[in-house]
Amino acid sequence: MRQALVLVDLQNDFMPGGALAVPEGDRVVPLANHLARTFDLVVATQDWHPADHGSFAAGHPGRQPGEVIDLHGLPQVLWPVHCVQDTPGADFHPDLDRSRITRIIHKGTDPQVDSYSGFYDNGHRHATGLGDFLKEKGVTGVFVLGLATDYCVKATAIDAVRLGYTTWLVEDACRGVGLHPGDIPAAIQDMIRAGVALTRSGQLMPPEIESLTPHPGPYGRTEGSVRPLQRQIPGRLLEESGPATLQTDREGDRKA
Repeated sequence: MRQALVLVDLQNDFMPGGALAVPEGDRVVPLANHLARTFDLVVATQDWHPADHGSFAAGHPGRQPGEVIDLHGLPQVLWPVHCVQDTPGADFHPDLDRSRITRIIHKGTDPQVDSYSGFYDNGHRHATGLGDFLKEKGVTGVFVLGLATDYCVKATAIDAVRLGYTTWLVEDACRGVGLHPGDIPAAIQDMIRAGVALTRSGQLMPPEIESLTPHPGPYGRTEGSVRPLQRQIPGRLLEESGPATLQTDREGDRKA
């Protein structure tokens, strides 16, 4: 079984001091770097909005960030302008080790619809190319981490399950927006109900990843537990041959 690590939106605008800062978002980056050395297949999603994206509150006079509108038939939270294509805010955090990233998936490129998930836009009208890439590489399981737990991480993990991937959330390597009280724990419960298993970075660190089996955890949570008697390595481990070959996909290339 080949597995991939999916890094969700580790971009400057989501870091402390950014346009749409996620509290403690920068603390995810060191964990992402450690885990990326453990997987031979690492994908990074990247919010890549045009300047006139419909999710920006600035484009709706009289509206404020955090309000919800109807955007072409879909409920849409309005956000500050963020992650505009080819701006510093859209770039990855400077401490993120990009040498391990095999493919970058751009999302949110259509000004008329947002894209929280790394797989589809919010209306599931168009695919980003991530699903096709993972299928091409023979991936059957994914580990998801990044920003933000209650939006893009949640949507990516749930879509991964729906597409048939065994999916783990690396819980300590995520941070949430928490726009409303309870949003972050509610998002985790939504993922669990969808079939996402929980694990933590300490279970996945080098020198090897052991097989994980989802099992019921406390408070109804589903967690991934290490099975020490079955020391199977899901996918190839860290290769010392050098940086991975970087490829980029843009959302909208393929229809869902």
